[in-house]
Amino acid sequence: MGRIGVLVSGQGTNLQALIDAGLPVRAVVSNRSGVPALHRAARAGIESAVFAAGDYGSREERDAVMAAWLEEREVTLVVCAGFMELLRKPFLERFAGRILNTHSAPLPDFPGARPIEDVLAAGVAETAATVHYVDEGTDTGPVIAAERVPVYEDDTAETLRARVQSVEHRLLPRIVRSLAG
Repeated sequence: MGRIGVLVSGQGTNLQALIDAGLPVRAVVSNRSGVPALHRAARAGIESAVFAAGDYGSREERDAVMAAWLEEREVTLVVCAGFMELLRKPFLERFAGRILNTHSAPLPDFPGARPIEDVLAAGVAETAATVHYVDEGTDTGPVIAAERVPVYEDDTAETLRARVQSVEHRLLPRIVRSLAG
């Protein structure tokens, strides 16, 4: 099975789902220091590093260094699990066709950083937990799998996010296992 690198920015609940599924997560990268996801990686004995964009001359330079660090750890599949920055060409080229992302809404209908809020504002009857390939756009890569999640009349961003995340925590490990195999 391939070696998995996970990119995180915050809580790391999808990272935890991959760890709990017994997948070969070998490296974790964050763009922010001190986030709970890094603590999850440390508890699981997974090597991690922080690559803050402000520490480099450009985002392209940071992404090239970040990609090289993952390659040194023999990562073959990259999973963006709540990584809240667009990846630049140096990273995308090194891992072309081998970068996945989770998204809390159906694509291409609700791209961007606030999909739960966008779904609620649109008043639609359902959203989705979506896993897709990453390209240069914002949530524009081909969809690999999506599972519908109903939106209830009394939903808040928090209640809907919790339901979508519970689906993501089941869907993402399944997809990663099939692609890393």
